[in-house]
Amino acid sequence: MDHVEQTLVVLKPDAVQRGIIGEIISRFERAGLKISGLKMVAPDDKHFHKHYEEIGTLISRRGQQIYDVTLATMTDSPVIAIVLEGIDAIEHVRKMVGPTDPKESLPGTIRGDFTHVSRTHAVEAGRTLPNLIHASANKEEAKQELDLWFDEGSIYSYRTPHQEIVRGRVPQKREQ
Repeated sequence: MDHVEQTLVVLKPDAVQRGIIGEIISRFERAGLKISGLKMVAPDDKHFHKHYEEIGTLISRRGQQIYDVTLATMTDSPVIAIVLEGIDAIEHVRKMVGPTDPKESLPGTIRGDFTHVSRTHAVEAGRTLPNLIHASANKEEAKQELDLWFDEGSIYSYRTPHQEIVRGRVPQKREQ
């Protein structure tokens, strides 16, 4: 069974505005994940509604107020959409990113290292939740999100010189 997966990562406006997108992307590359698609975009409300409600059911799970604040946040500046590929990439990326609530994110995760505001604080203050990044939660969500964010032909397949080393290789029999 092939465990190579593709997943969507979106670097949110707070990551773009803080100028830390290169540092975040380099973490994924250092972990051996391959970038198969990358673009800066400024999606409209309709696009984000598909992403956050039709796929992610944000209104259903968290309510209209959270959705409205999220939508305002996500349309504040362009975002960086990335397709990452690797062995069990969806689960691995989620671990690297950390929980959605930065307060719960451990040091060493992207949110744990670059954010600190809690969801409780954000909701009580009527503020945005600066948590830098979105990552697909599971295979079904990744498929739907990749279809929404990337047109056919804008996700690339290529080999890297270190791909076999990063993903593991079949040992060769040694002559004795």
